[in-house]
Amino acid sequence: MASLPSIVVGNTIKLDRQFKKHTPSSLSLENRNFNTKELVKALDPFHLDFRDALSLIQEGNTKVESSFYIPLLQECIEKNSVSDVQALHALVIKRGSYQDLFLMTFLVNVYAKCGTMESARKVFDNLPKRNVVTWTSLMSGYVHNSQPLLAITVFKEMLEFGGYPTNYTLGIVLNACSSLCDIELGKHIHGYIIKYGIEYDASIGNALCSFYSKCGSLDMALKSFCRTREKNVISWTAVISACGDNGHSAMGLDMFVEMLSEGVEPNEFTLTSVLSLCCIIQALGLGTQVHSLSIKLGYGTQIPVTNSVMYLYLKSGCISEAKKLFDGMNTISLVTWNAMIAGHAQMMDLGQDGLSTRFSGIEALKIFHRMKRSGMKPDLYRFSSVLTVCSNLVDLEQGEQVHAQTIKTGFLSDVVVGTALVNMYNKCGSIGRASKAFIEMSTRTLISWTSMITAFAQHGLSQQALQLFEDMRFVGVRPNKITFVGVLSACSQAGMVDEALTYFNLMKNEYKINPVMDHFACLIDMFVRLGQIEQAFDFIKKMEFIPSEFIWSILIAGCRSHGKLELGFYAAEQLLDLKPKDTETYFLLLNMYISASRWKDVSRVRKMMKDEKIGKLKDWSWISIRNKVFSFKSENRLNQEGEVAKLLEDLQEKARVLGYQLQANLEVVDEEEETTSLPAHHSEKLAVAFGLLNTSNGGQIRSIDSVLYRKKIILGRWINEEDKATKSARPFFGQTRQHLCERRPYLGLGHQSRAPGAACVACGMWNIRRRCVGSGTRNL
Repeated sequence: MASLPSIVVGNTIKLDRQFKKHTPSSLSLENRNFNTKELVKALDPFHLDFRDALSLIQEGNTKVESSFYIPLLQECIEKNSVSDVQALHALVIKRGSYQDLFLMTFLVNVYAKCGTMESARKVFDNLPKRNVVTWTSLMSGYVHNSQPLLAITVFKEMLEFGGYPTNYTLGIVLNACSSLCDIELGKHIHGYIIKYGIEYDASIGNALCSFYSKCGSLDMALKSFCRTREKNVISWTAVISACGDNGHSAMGLDMFVEMLSEGVEPNEFTLTSVLSLCCIIQALGLGTQVHSLSIKLGYGTQIPVTNSVMYLYLKSGCISEAKKLFDGMNTISLVTWNAMIAGHAQMMDLGQDGLSTRFSGIEALKIFHRMKRSGMKPDLYRFSSVLTVCSNLVDLEQGEQVHAQTIKTGFLSDVVVGTALVNMYNKCGSIGRASKAFIEMSTRTLISWTSMITAFAQHGLSQQALQLFEDMRFVGVRPNKITFVGVLSACSQAGMVDEALTYFNLMKNEYKINPVMDHFACLIDMFVRLGQIEQAFDFIKKMEFIPSEFIWSILIAGCRSHGKLELGFYAAEQLLDLKPKDTETYFLLLNMYISASRWKDVSRVRKMMKDEKIGKLKDWSWISIRNKVFSFKSENRLNQEGEVAKLLEDLQEKARVLGYQLQANLEVVDEEEETTSLPAHHSEKLAVAFGLLNTSNGGQIRSIDSVLYRKKIILGRWINEEDKATKSARPFFGQTRQHLCERRPYLGLGHQSRAPGAACVACGMWNIRRRCVGSGTRNL
């Protein structure tokens, strides 16, 4: 949501425009000859350089009018120069103007605007007398400098001294309550407002609406809005923003329509808020109309409005419109650059396939480099976004360059950037660098700890993940439910049943965290990996909610791999009752029913696919080698021939000797209603084999699969000393999602052997510690 202008807008006391025409008349200059007109022009502070004006005051012997200091102090605010304020303050004292309450109140405000509240408070405490404007200036300064508690303290002091707050003062106090999220104190202020009968005033109603909105009480915000008698554009903007901030975007848009029907003309803040609501619910049609309205009202070139429109187009997939808007801007601010980068980064999550996802990520990086060439320096949040893009693209080289830039610009020490670096190196397969980035972080948040624990778990380093979790508890960081997902995942991959159940009970009993679906999925996956299918089904019965499609898919794959077909058929019925939308799920069921020759069930599943408009599974993978991208499709006959195919055949033959049996996979063809064998090799195996043939030993291979845009990073490989001509993979896999055999059971690629030290024919994975058990067991 776009942030609204604070109800307390600008703490600077506004001067009447006519005041600028007045010229101090009591200042005399020695040894200077001016006629009247020249003197007026020379002494007008609006026509003098700051240093010249300062010299005039220092040279004069007569008392200077207070009005002479005001524009000079205003210039100090614009330059944010505390030293210049202090110089003027010294002259005010020296020339005897410190008795002027208006000038000293303005000086309190100037110190506050420049961020030196200690000086502001000192000036305030030395005042011989104070009025409500003086009290309000100090309160406003504390709010402006993120010290709302001190603002409340000053308000109480004012009441104790017998001062009476104005509407503006009460707005400041409510703003402080909003910053503190102290709804009880705000209600006391509300009672004070009701007592004095000013609840119906527009400024008070706006402040109350904003306060209750920020405290999460939308009902009270709406009531405050309704009680306001003369609603202005700020009132409508406040209530529209309140609806959006509390998750009622459609209601906010209805309020906007009502506002227009009342004849109230929106301003740029209103339009920005409404466009943000359109972005949240992806109301592109309405957003386009609001864009047209903004142009008609003359706000089309305003940067906040343009940024909101551009972000709406990006999130709605209208990339060309967003780019046209971006290219047509005369002035591009850092916020605009950030909006374009963030928009393309978010498009990666909304991509329909791997190609569109990768295109969005590459565009985000291009815009980032273009921003740097323009001379604009990215902030820490932009570095974080770009690092996230690099991790989603599995682009380690680009990530390393961004890492270098964070060091150069000094943002590396920030916890946000540090955590993004951990995630980037993890997803790009460099667990060593991820660990180094984590260790070098000066401060660590819960998110940082959780990211590193999850990274260790994804790379099969279960012991390191559990040790880090204990270290996190030792330093007093309280884990959340996401942390426990990483911990249980680590236990699952290592087959540590007792430890997993211990941590599961620890989560419930000590930390009072209610288990969610992901926790149960980790434990069920663990039982399936170990072949304990019955225990997995028993565990499902203990769940307090209906198992998800994902959990039933795990069970179906496990039942098929371990020969528990009756349990598999039961799980399949439960899965069909959920009416899944995922193509992979239907292919999982088809393969199971086809392998068991249950043709009626095959027809039933195919009919459901037609009813749900489920398309065919797209199997496509690609790999980047020396800045060139090579793509592979399993149905492409050229990809199934040549050196790549020969390498895979050799691997399969070696696996058969060690006890593996390749399981045939069948698929029903739409037109002919007959069964045919799937292609010999999956596209990802083709990509990895190509990488093995075209990279040096010990180099990293990163293949990317279009199905859910999975990332597989092979961290090492070896050459059989007895057969130098054969290159074989001995990988550890690290990925943002799960491994091929764990998440692609629809292809029937379950591990078929228990022989230790052999490779799975489904993925070429070598079991180097114990044995291959279950569907998707990795290196145990």
